[in-house]
Amino acid sequence: MKFRLVRAFCLVTAIGLIGFSQTVKKDSDSGPYTPPKGGAERQAILDALRGDQQITFQVHYLKVHRGWAWIDTTPLDKKGKAVAEGGPNLLHLEDGKWKVLDLSTVPEDPSDPLGAEDASPGFIKNLLKTFPGVPRDIFPKPTK
Repeated sequence: MKFRLVRAFCLVTAIGLIGFSQTVKKDSDSGPYTPPKGGAERQAILDALRGDQQITFQVHYLKVHRGWAWIDTTPLDKKGKAVAEGGPNLLHLEDGKWKVLDLSTVPEDPSDPLGAEDASPGFIKNLLKTFPGVPRDIFPKPTK
């Protein structure tokens, strides 16, 4: 009886570890992705942006990779009308919760007056210095 319990415990633990390792591997190996509408991850990211406000968002761009997210949104009221200008945000997954980071700490690029609004190569370079570990592939490709 004891042997069967130990064997069952080992089997359940092994299955759990395999599932966990595949989840971690999927995120780190799969590259940037956009969480689907209605998904828990997308909801958690939007909730972090929302804070205590009673708003929804029109999402213009969202990419996630290795616990980092770059999102560009417009906040909307209950009728779907824009209530503010919105714009891009950088989030980091810390202790299982998404945290919005302060982009005003990124040094300005004199050749790019739009800063985060444009996500130019100069801005991204300064952002990567300010927030080490951010994967470059979450940002929109520069338009020519």
